[in-house]
Amino acid sequence: MPGIVAPGVYIEEIGGGPPPISAAPTAVTAFVGWAPAGPAGTPVAVRGLPDFEKSFGQLDARGWLGYALRHFFDNGGAHALVVRIDAADGAALLPGTPEFHAALLPARGKGGVHALEEAGGFNLLCVPGEATPAVLAELQRFCAANRAFLIADCDPAAAPGALTAGPDPVLTGTHGRDGALYFPWILAVDPLTGQPRAFPPSGFVAGIYARIDSSRGVWKAPAGSDATVIGALDAAQPLTDAQQGPLNRNAINCIRKRPGGVAIWGARTLAGGGSTPSDWRYVPVRRLALFIEQSIARDTEWAVFEPNAEPLWLRLRSASGSFLMALFQQGAFQGATPEDAFFVKCDATTTTQADIDRGTVNLLAGFAPLRPAEFVVLRFGLKAGQKRA
Repeated sequence: MPGIVAPGVYIEEIGGGPPPISAAPTAVTAFVGWAPAGPAGTPVAVRGLPDFEKSFGQLDARGWLGYALRHFFDNGGAHALVVRIDAADGAALLPGTPEFHAALLPARGKGGVHALEEAGGFNLLCVPGEATPAVLAELQRFCAANRAFLIADCDPAAAPGALTAGPDPVLTGTHGRDGALYFPWILAVDPLTGQPRAFPPSGFVAGIYARIDSSRGVWKAPAGSDATVIGALDAAQPLTDAQQGPLNRNAINCIRKRPGGVAIWGARTLAGGGSTPSDWRYVPVRRLALFIEQSIARDTEWAVFEPNAEPLWLRLRSASGSFLMALFQQGAFQGATPEDAFFVKCDATTTTQADIDRGTVNLLAGFAPLRPAEFVVLRFGLKAGQKRA
């Protein structure tokens, strides 16, 4: 400290380090559909089935929304946003119908699923029972614009043989990485009748995503022995290994009855089929990237209007690097060392003078993802024994 000439106590103010980046939530699930009562076109936060019933009424066999929320919470879900859509005449809206589609995706981009844009903060999207490819493609685009991920239901009448060619191509293009498709529907007891009934899988699957995120991390595939479906009696269409093979190759995630119970037995995005592997082939890789993007974007807003120069770049590198280091230490990335696992770059090479003149700062971050061990090959050798005399 310059200017100190006599004994005493002196105070020097120094700038603090960058605010730490905290982990964004990963499994806040938005459900959109018809219910018999409640506010329409407004996202309502729901943290349990009693919350849902208080706002939207009891289960109604004409729609899937209430059932999906029940399945979500039974399987580990904890936080949902519910948007109720309705018809002008008050009639029930059934997925797959033009009336449902018009309320879900209004022509003017207001209401329906677009109500979630005002709420923000959701990570997963479910429209229980909706399986129309063109509509699912619009929902994929919506998710891409909002850093979210679509959990899509198959057509309830779909059969394994008809799906071997893969999903409708409209679902596997640019935004295929932003959603996953699950087949078949799931048999469970209908609490209204006490009898088994086939239900769309999205509510169950979203709850399993939340459960595995909490216990293992978003980088763990929501499939396998950890992904047992609570409340399921069976898959609506039992599958053999031979039937699942072509479905898995074409990015259709199967639900099957295994020795430990009914479980999700696939973890591919809709970009995960075909002969050319996509970087976003697997659900946990895509969701981990979205999680990192959301966390860093949310907790670096302090950088707005800061002088766009090396001191700011250093703070951004420090905050982002510390966040990724914490993920590395939790086992989120491949690599034995941090240098192998991730990188952060924010300097004069990422932010040029032209960027500075436009008021832009560019941060580049990358990571080495963990990928599921889909095919575990066990090699056995037999050691020839010596012949006895």
